[in-house]
This record gives sequence, structure tokens and C-alpha cells, in this order.
Amino acid sequence: MTSLSKSEEQLMLYIWELGRAYTRDIIELYDEPKPAVTTIATLLKRIKSKGFIDYRQVGKAREYFPLIKKEDYCKNHFKGMVSSFFQDSNLQLASFFTRTSDLTKDELEELRAMIDQEIKKK
Repeated sequence: MTSLSKSEEQLMLYIWELGRAYTRDIIELYDEPKPAVTTIATLLKRIKSKGFIDYRQVGKAREYFPLIKKEDYCKNHFKGMVSSFFQDSNLQLASFFTRTSDLTKDELEELRAMIDQEIKKK
């Protein structure tokens, strides 16, 4: 799967949030200063060419919608990160995460409970 740039990813997050959206709907979600319509149009064109979105023509406007689920993108993105930074080892990632994050004792215990639950499923 092709990856998205940071600006494309931000726009894609808005499309996932909205489900179906016109350019003006997307621009509304951006903080001030809002990006130019031409900037958003360029990003939409690039994201479409990468196969992440498509559109339906409604009069002169285009209604954009995602072709890939957010969860699938995140899963793929996450796998790439594990491969690139942790030698394809989920264990190395988990070790790094628990050592370097600022999780509280309660959060670590909650994480342990989640892991225990996943172990029971397998």
C-alpha cells in the first residue's frame, strides 16, 4: 500500500471522520488559517491517484468518500513501522513502548489485563 504524506494523511483523517464530504466540508474542519481550496484540491487529487478515495459528481461539485477503512490504513502503517524500526518484532515494539512511554501504574495494569485477555483467546 502506498503511504500518504503528513498533509495527505490529515486530510484523509477528515474524510474518514465525515464519511462523505465536499471540499468545503473538509476545509471547515481545518484550524485557522484555513488552507486554500486549490491546496485541498491538489491533495484530494493526489490521494485519489493513490487509490485511497474516490468521488461522485454532484452537479459541479464532487462528493469524496474513502475507498479504504481507517483501521486497514492504520494496521498497514503500523506493520510498516514495526518492520522498519523493530526488525519485524512486535515484542521489540511492545518492549520499547512500555519502557519509553509515560504510562502510569494503572495504565500498565490495564494493558496487562488486555494482554491476558488476548492470551485467553488464543
